[in-house]
Amino acid sequence: MTVHGHAAEDAAFVRTYALTRGRTKPRHLLALDTVLDAGPGRPGPAQVEECEEILALCRERRRSVTELAGRLRRPVTAVKVLVSDLLDADALIVPVTASDTDSDAGPSTQLLAALSAGLKRKWPDAIAYPQAG
Repeated sequence: MTVHGHAAEDAAFVRTYALTRGRTKPRHLLALDTVLDAGPGRPGPAQVEECEEILALCRERRRSVTELAGRLRRPVTAVKVLVSDLLDADALIVPVTASDTDSDAGPSTQLLAALSAGLKRKWPDAIAYPQAG
């Protein structure tokens, strides 16, 4: 690899670091196949251009986290951080489908993760109680 190649890699790393404001972990539990849809909220004024791109893609149709990362040509971890920001702003939602509510199979892991994230957002200082049993 040439020196020029290292400079390009360094620039991409710095851009990703700035994109997420140094954060490396999303606040929400998001799988690679988590499907997202545009929600009623709006991203904050300080949110980056990529957030608008994510919203535009999700307005066209539902998209997975992996598909968003591929279309933006950004690392999945960085996209998860941005998606978490958009979920907090209600600009994105995790839609509930008929398969999520199939009474025979019980709730899906994705549905439970979305529910947990919503409860944590609503009551961030709530105490976790141990399970009975």
